[in-house]
Amino acid sequence: MTLGSGPRELVVLGTAGAVPTRERNHNGYLLRWDGTSVLFDPGEGIQRQMLHAGVSSPRIERICVTHRHNDHCLGVPGVLNRMAQDRPGRELTIHGPQDAVEHLHGLAVVAQANVRVRVQGHPALQEEVPVADVAGSALTARALDHRVPALGYRLTEPGHVTFSREALAAAGITGPDVGRLQREGELRGVRLEDVSTRRRGQVFAFVMDTRLCPAVGEVVAGADLAVLECTFAERDVDLARARGHLTAAQAGDVAARAGVRTLVLTHVSARYRGEELGREARAAVAAAGGRTTVHVAQDLDVVAVPPRRGRG
Repeated sequence: MTLGSGPRELVVLGTAGAVPTRERNHNGYLLRWDGTSVLFDPGEGIQRQMLHAGVSSPRIERICVTHRHNDHCLGVPGVLNRMAQDRPGRELTIHGPQDAVEHLHGLAVVAQANVRVRVQGHPALQEEVPVADVAGSALTARALDHRVPALGYRLTEPGHVTFSREALAAAGITGPDVGRLQREGELRGVRLEDVSTRRRGQVFAFVMDTRLCPAVGEVVAGADLAVLECTFAERDVDLARARGHLTAAQAGDVAARAGVRTLVLTHVSARYRGEELGREARAAVAAAGGRTTVHVAQDLDVVAVPPRRGRG
């Protein structure tokens, strides 16, 4: 099912929890962003899912892994071999927590693919850690709370200033003075906000296996599109806490309070139907007074990043 189209969109390759089912493949999420692609948490079978989804491996510049559990990274060897078939000798960076570096190196070695792989480990800190530049947007990570060190990822586009030609003409500002006004914020009594509109950049957030903790809300704060796990229903909240996961209601509540525009729920345990989890998440959004749109992902869904908003 396609929810939207455009150059910025999420292709859902797999949505199962620890165990795949007849309807759900292991994890896998591809973010298309301004001509490049980032692959998140490729579990087993993702190479085949890429074929079903029409995903082109040459556009994948990096793989981001949240933690070293195999349902989130066992697909790395197959993906590397696919890349070697499509473009031999290419370069690729795999990101993950420092705790996962040895494991990710091993997966790359097992692949024996003609791909120049760089595995980059990042510290799991209670603050944003720079990861990479993705087509001019900043990819960062911070620690979550799972049974092993885990990272949540956030991709933030810089804000933009759009000038009004009419307002500039009325203020008598032309040529190089336009750039000076943008740099200094005020020129000859004219303020930048008087002749322009500030448009916030888009934000994408990705949170997989974690207990509910303040970091979840911080990673997804103000996100236009956020992917959150919802392994358990609220009736099993104690089990979720013990195993280091979120419930659907917790995901909905935190997304609503953080101002997420579209929430994609995934990592669904085989014990549930997606409809039940969707109802719980939507009820939590309503109870929090939020306006978040909730979508329970199915394999091969394509979800567009919502269009940019104006001032902000």
